[in-house]
Amino acid sequence: METLRIGSKGPTVKLVQSLLARIGYNPGAVDGIYGSRTASAAAAFQRNNGLVPDGIVGPLTWERFNRILSGYDSYYVQPGDTIYNIALRYYTTINAILTANPGIDPFNLRVGQRITVPYGIDVVFTDIDYTYEILEMNIRALQVRYPFLEVGVAGQSVLGKNLHYIKMGRGDVEVFYNATHHSLEWINTPVLMKFVEDFSKAYANGRNIRGYNIQQLFNYASYYIVPMVNPDGVDLVLKGLSPDNPYYNDLLRWNTTGRPFSEVWNANIRGVDLNRNYPALWEQAKAQEEALGITGPGPTRYGGPEPLSEPETQAMAEFTRAHNFRLVLAYHTQGRVIYWRFSNFNPPRALEIARIFAEASGYTVSDVPYEAAFAGYKDWFIQEYNRPGYTIETGLGVNPLPISQFNTIYENNEEILLLGPIV
Repeated sequence: METLRIGSKGPTVKLVQSLLARIGYNPGAVDGIYGSRTASAAAAFQRNNGLVPDGIVGPLTWERFNRILSGYDSYYVQPGDTIYNIALRYYTTINAILTANPGIDPFNLRVGQRITVPYGIDVVFTDIDYTYEILEMNIRALQVRYPFLEVGVAGQSVLGKNLHYIKMGRGDVEVFYNATHHSLEWINTPVLMKFVEDFSKAYANGRNIRGYNIQQLFNYASYYIVPMVNPDGVDLVLKGLSPDNPYYNDLLRWNTTGRPFSEVWNANIRGVDLNRNYPALWEQAKAQEEALGITGPGPTRYGGPEPLSEPETQAMAEFTRAHNFRLVLAYHTQGRVIYWRFSNFNPPRALEIARIFAEASGYTVSDVPYEAAFAGYKDWFIQEYNRPGYTIETGLGVNPLPISQFNTIYENNEEILLLGPIV
């Protein structure tokens, strides 16, 4: 991690600011600008953790931060320890420790025994730029905190980043949710990740969400989630174009908009719009490109040289084929609409379910605009399986939506996410 001091800027500064705020310090606004207030908060943290309180986040401070960012600590039982006093020491709960350590006997701790102790804070960040690095960090933390989660890899991106999946539940009814085919629409990745965290925490604690019995849902259904389909594009948008990117010169040539990547780039790192790369009337999507001013790779709307030309879309198709999904949700932004139809296909109950989702979210059921009517993931799923598939367009405004919309988006969509297996 980079050393941070007064004058530093960027996503890493936002990460530190958000972390300091959630553990009880006051860094000021989470704005990505390392000013005097953030430095004072960092110095207070350093002072309380036996570090030199210089307000500079260097290797030793990062070492301590990273332990907290991991979401848990490894602890070796000392004489006189109980689960209760260990929980107090880490500002966590007895149940959180028991959940993270399946099979542990809380009444028979052994001196020297290694246990995992989750910190008493949520791990999914919902107020900062959600990069691939943060996604991986959050997945590792959730996997340790909630060992009942299944975590795996559905495939790789062009640049070799893992397309992680998470499975919640052990039931026979399978549903699949994915987000961020388009890199400007990264806000939906923390939406799905927060759903994983809240669902897992409710299951571990025997609690309901919105009146839904989570333990019953866990036993009835299996929720599969790929939270970031386009990690290369997300990092290009959020972290900028690095000279060591193998597509550096190509990307500069392909971005003919005159605007920064952070404002325009929806494609993957090869300039292919992943949600126009599926074999669902792909030829008709291709025929639109000239009218849309698309002549080749670029920020958006280029469907690639052929269907499933990209490793990301290949991975999503193969992952889908390997399961028996009764329903899929593909999350995009923006418009607060639910698209349910593809061409002349009309899967059983598809419109009825769309209306249930609309009632739960306050969104509007709508037909897809012509320019986005072909070659998307939900189009392909409907065509292949004649089962309900939906594109959920969250939020309002101009992409990329500001992270300040997160709470509203999550509030609107939490019940949809719960309902998937049972509508």
